[in-house]
Amino acid sequence: MRIVLATFGSFGDVNPLVGLALELKRRGHQAVLAAPEMFRARVSPLGLGFAPMRPEQDTSNQALVAMIYDIKRGTERGLREFLFPSLRESYEDLLAAVTADGGADLLITGELAYAGPVVAEITGIPWVSYVLAPFSFFSAWDPPVLPPYPMLARVQSVVPGMGHLVRPFARWVTRSWCEPVYALRRELGLEPGQSPLFEAKHAPRLVLALFSRVLGESQPDWPVSTATTGFVFYDGASDTSISLTPELESFLRSGSPPLVFTLGSAAVYDAGDFYEQSARAAQLLGMRAVLVGADPRALPSIASSPEILPVSFAPFSLLFPRSALIVHQGGVGTTAQALRAGRQMLIMPYSHDQPDNARRMRRLGVARTIPRKRYSAERAAKKMTQLLQEPRYRERAVAAAQVIAGEDGTSAACDALEAMV
Repeated sequence: MRIVLATFGSFGDVNPLVGLALELKRRGHQAVLAAPEMFRARVSPLGLGFAPMRPEQDTSNQALVAMIYDIKRGTERGLREFLFPSLRESYEDLLAAVTADGGADLLITGELAYAGPVVAEITGIPWVSYVLAPFSFFSAWDPPVLPPYPMLARVQSVVPGMGHLVRPFARWVTRSWCEPVYALRRELGLEPGQSPLFEAKHAPRLVLALFSRVLGESQPDWPVSTATTGFVFYDGASDTSISLTPELESFLRSGSPPLVFTLGSAAVYDAGDFYEQSARAAQLLGMRAVLVGADPRALPSIASSPEILPVSFAPFSLLFPRSALIVHQGGVGTTAQALRAGRQMLIMPYSHDQPDNARRMRRLGVARTIPRKRYSAERAAKKMTQLLQEPRYRERAVAAAQVIAGEDGTSAACDALEAMV
């Protein structure tokens, strides 16, 4: 088959699709990734097809990242000021990718690829959607944490049935956001259809939930076509050219397992004083630390410390298992790698699904959380001390890792795709 896989977002959004595409290629299919141009350099050397899809994005644009990750209005502004103004161009680019080279046999889209359902309806191509975290289902039975309204999550825990009001409330808040999608559908002669933010983003024949059951169990109000596969892991480490740098390898071998601090692949561009406070927290604990994504030039006070190593990048699958504890932003890709490594976590969520992922990790008993506006060396050190000294956190993290080790999300997802077609 010729299969087009489409998404927007950070490397945390793209990497699972790369993992799927590589397995599909191994099975003899032709996989084409449709994504912003910035991802071409990562994808093309792997022998995968690539189709650029507008709008172009630059996750190193600090102003854009700060706008999108704002906890109050980040989701709204990301849609209304970034994705939706270019929806017509997204549609044209994805339609071209699907109809090129004799046409595709299957289209797979993430929820941010809002042109995907429209292209599927116009062309009649078999269509599969996927989500990366339970947050995307807005379940009444397992209601999500809405970033602008964290108090709702607390109310849900004490008021029976309150979760059934979350989706109607979210619909009301977002009621005007999707007019550009409806306008495109009218232009193409289509009926308005269901809400692009809720029902319409889920394919009727197959929805892949690309996460482990330790993150979220199936709920009665998930789409009936949902298949929970397990996480799809890819961070380049399966490529023999990707490894830990000699400097990082030497650092890991020279002492006790370090604390690892990271903000993933996007929030890192709006880090504030996260790395400075993190370095100080490690020093308060008398522990070694790796600061993934930190710029040594911005940390003159610790750049020369032999116990603290700033690195621009490291494959999490190779680094996390050699750590003592992981501090991160709660993105689902980073969370998945930390779970896989069996390490306890301190999570400082930004926005989108991150507060919900953080709550799930706390509920699982493998993490503690700290609000971004309250992150300081002293508070982080206190919470990390609890995580390190109380054995139950590591025990539960190891138990979660054992569950994930028994899952093969990549194969399960590809099996489901082949069975559907």
